Parts: sequence; C-alpha cells; structure tokens
Amino acid sequence: MAEATKNLEARAILRYARTSPTKARQVINQIRGKDVGVALALLHGMNKRAARIVEKLLKSAIANAEMKDMDIDNLYIKEIRAEDGPILKRYMPRAYGRATPKKRRFSHIFITLAERQ
Repeated sequence: MAEATKNLEARAILRYARTSPTKARQVINQIRGKDVGVALALLHGMNKRAARIVEKLLKSAIANAEMKDMDIDNLYIKEIRAEDGPILKRYMPRAYGRATPKKRRFSHIFITLAERQ
C-alpha cells in the first residue's frame, strides 16, 4: 500500500483590516512564496503600517500551524492575498459650500502556510 502524503496547511484570515487593499498588496508582494522566518524578518524591517498588520497575521498563522503539529522550520507562505472590504463613504467640507467625498477603505487579508517537502 502506498503511504498517504501529509498535505497539511495552516490558514489565518483577517477581515476588516483598516488599510486599503492596494497598500496591503505592496507589503504582501514582498513576502509571497518565502519561508516564514525570512518573511518575518522582512516585515519587521519594513517601514509601512500595513507591515505591522501582516506581521501579526503571519504570527497567527504560525500559531495555527503549531496547533496542527507542523514543522515550523519548513513552513513557507503558499498563498497570501488582500481583497477589497467595505468602503466607508464620508464627505469633507470644501470652499464655497461644496463637499468632496472621502473613501475609507478596508481590506480582507488571507494567508495560507504549507510545509516544504
């Protein structure tokens, strides 16, 4: 009989992150496909607000992997993406009694970790 391969994945999802998806994608494009140790080091060194959010989410995914008894040293980022969340629409007063719209964007960030073979 063939031995079944262990195909475990650890996931973490952050919904309603208070950053726009465009700004979050600037950060996650830097760490896509990398080992988790390298990704944590890169995120820690980035000077962006979204990097703190993604770093916390990555640590949560690592903790989820520990609960599944996965080898932390062999983990890499299999999938990471940022999708659009809801948009709060506000208005800002301008000259001559006009108002201009302000869009406060939210994003949903998904991360999946897997073990290297």
